[in-house]
Amino acid sequence: MKRTTEKNLMVFSGRAHPGLAEEVAEELGSGLVPTQAYDFANGEIYVRFEESVRGSDAFVIQSHTSPINEWIMEQLIMVDALKRASAKRITVVLPFYGYARQDKKHRGREPISARLMADLFKTAGANRLICVDLHTSQIQGFFDGPVDHLMALPILSEYVANKYGDQQLAVVSPDAGRIKVAEQWSARLGGAPLAFIHKTRDIDRPNETVANRVVGEVKGRVCILVDDMIDTAGTITKAADALVNEGAADVVIAATHAILSGPAVDRLKNCQASEVIVTNTLPIAEERRFDKLTELSIAPLISRAIREVFEDGSVTSLFDGRA
Repeated sequence: MKRTTEKNLMVFSGRAHPGLAEEVAEELGSGLVPTQAYDFANGEIYVRFEESVRGSDAFVIQSHTSPINEWIMEQLIMVDALKRASAKRITVVLPFYGYARQDKKHRGREPISARLMADLFKTAGANRLICVDLHTSQIQGFFDGPVDHLMALPILSEYVANKYGDQQLAVVSPDAGRIKVAEQWSARLGGAPLAFIHKTRDIDRPNETVANRVVGEVKGRVCILVDDMIDTAGTITKAADALVNEGAADVVIAATHAILSGPAVDRLKNCQASEVIVTNTLPIAEERRFDKLTELSIAPLISRAIREVFEDGSVTSLFDGRA
């Protein structure tokens, strides 16, 4: 008996950031699979899909926002449910990859939690990962399978070019480690000169840095300060203030992931940057929004990547062959 089966794309969403998943599904024209999910009295999570998933090409979208451990666990349970229900291929879509900053040991007796995350998804049954702007590119090697590393750079840089392209620009990295990303920004902004903030970090005090000095020519220029994430905003706001002190005409902050923990909103409101541009990889509560904040949608990029994976196309082609 012979039968040619049709590929069946199904998109699933956890409860962390349903708005983004709905937008992605709408772009794909597929809709989200109805899912029953709730917590037991002791905090355990229950998930059940209300449609057959047998033989499907399943894409499970979940952003690791606060409470981060709960949403990671929910996504792992969703992957396990799909594996046991005979989904043909399971792709985990991580707009924000939790624990990405713990990608190496700074001192003895520390974990490499980013690797543990990859192992957990593999064990649960994931065949593939799709991530957006990982904290460090080598995390792709932690997962034993294909990893598509998407970049928000085209979306953010297009907005910046349209709004500020007629002014003298400088692209600034908040530390020397992200100068490669700043170079890509520079290429997209007509070869704008590069600068970086020389800073020191105390490994005993997380989320704290000291901006020492600006390296590069920023005087009289609109400085585009680029980073992958804004957590407590200490690093980025100190860098913005340091640039203004060095004579920058204006500072615009552009980052992919708006974690915005603790004092972040107050710091961003009160710093000398005129605009903070982020994407919606993470949900931003209404009370955490402020006048300077501009949110761009990452959904078109994720949906195009999902389509390329489903159709056995090229995800690299979305980034001019540079992904």
